[in-house]
Amino acid sequence: MIGPLLLVPTLAGIAAFAIQADWLRRTLLLMTAIVHTGMTAATWGVAPAPMFGGWLLLDAPGRLVLSITSVLFLAAALYTLGYLRHESQAARTDFEEGLLFANAPEASFTASLLLFLAAMTLVSCSYHFGLLWVAIEATTLASAPLIYFHRHHRSLEATWKYLLICSVGIALALLGNFFLAVAATNSEGSAVPLVLSELVQHAAQLHEAWLKAAFLLFLVGYGTKMGLAPLHTWLPDAHSEAPSVVSALLSGALLNCAFLGIIRAQQVSAAAGQAAFGQDLLTGFGLLSMAFAAVFILGQTDYKRLLAYSSVEHMGILALGVGLGGSGPFGAMLHAVNHSLTKAMLFLVAGNILTVYQSKSTTEVQGVLHVLPLSGLLWVAGFLAITGSPPFGPFLSEFTILKAALDQGRNGVAVAYLVLLAVVFVGMATAMLRMAQGAPVHGGQRMTVRKEPVLSVIPAVALGLLVLILGLYLPPALRQTIHEAAQVLK
Repeated sequence: MIGPLLLVPTLAGIAAFAIQADWLRRTLLLMTAIVHTGMTAATWGVAPAPMFGGWLLLDAPGRLVLSITSVLFLAAALYTLGYLRHESQAARTDFEEGLLFANAPEASFTASLLLFLAAMTLVSCSYHFGLLWVAIEATTLASAPLIYFHRHHRSLEATWKYLLICSVGIALALLGNFFLAVAATNSEGSAVPLVLSELVQHAAQLHEAWLKAAFLLFLVGYGTKMGLAPLHTWLPDAHSEAPSVVSALLSGALLNCAFLGIIRAQQVSAAAGQAAFGQDLLTGFGLLSMAFAAVFILGQTDYKRLLAYSSVEHMGILALGVGLGGSGPFGAMLHAVNHSLTKAMLFLVAGNILTVYQSKSTTEVQGVLHVLPLSGLLWVAGFLAITGSPPFGPFLSEFTILKAALDQGRNGVAVAYLVLLAVVFVGMATAMLRMAQGAPVHGGQRMTVRKEPVLSVIPAVALGLLVLILGLYLPPALRQTIHEAAQVLK
């Protein structure tokens, strides 16, 4: 099953470059998303057999990340059908009016989306640290053209920043692989293979100092891609300038791939008896990320950058959950699911708002509930969910992490956590609720109710319902998988 999971999006991505007809290319994108989701669902019933001597293996953390990726990609594919149709019409209008704006070729965009899916699938299945590094680097290369879709100077700047900063991070992670290889080599010159299962099995033989250095490099390297502060500087620009459907995948799926890389490193450290070393670092980075995000969310006037800084905050929450130990890793894994679904929904709704208002400024967008009733309702619901309000899923996962801190007597961490959550709530409420309410006026003209295309709202509605359901009921199969994923860190 692992082979088809990788081959289907890869071959579809290659084919998308050659297909000339827009309708056929879009159909290929949607069918690939459906097939990939079906194959991913099948892995929950029957675990796929390992491949290439254990280099490719789908364990509980990998299956969780893969499932999030597949569900979000299906939602993104549905949304993309309407988005590309709208972009094609806009491009024709601009051409007829003699404007200089030009869209990226649709073939390149669709192919990059499919190859992006293939790269993230490879990350989920990689059980060898070298292969994992290659897969995470592949996600960077596949997603960079997506950020540059609009061919604007701001999107060019964001793309270069994304490539340069993430390349520095991935270079540090490569150095971490070298250090891990040294840690796995004994005085006689024989080495433990860099396969996760082998490293965990022979963890007692690993050189402690080299292992700690390797973990620190993995944390900084993959933490850059994950968006942990102060390594997050690429993230606000990339999320702001990329098409909203791409931002949904970057925030909802890509960041989890980097998180998985850090989880793999912590697995080895924990097996070697160095769990506390990694946990302390993750706790520090988690709180620092939340603090950075809180500062930049307050007074933020670009709603896509607002959502980007919210992602920095939630990556901090994930790191904090793993760092706390106890029930914290369970809360972190659950929060990875909740955040991904909620943030993807919010970015898709932000795309609907941007299409109508033609502005990313929170001060220029008012009355969304009147102009776009369904998107406005989803925007308010998304705000409540992403800020951890009941009865939505993020409330449950954030409360679990708070309980982990209190259970261990880390009251200072718990207080800092609550204060930062409160600051973020105030900052996001100020911007997002003001956009939803108020007089529906833009550019001095009163706006009327707009008809919302079905494909632009169905994916967001589906994701929103999933977030609500997870706040009221956690399916036993999902609970068991999250529990198994959390257990590997103990």
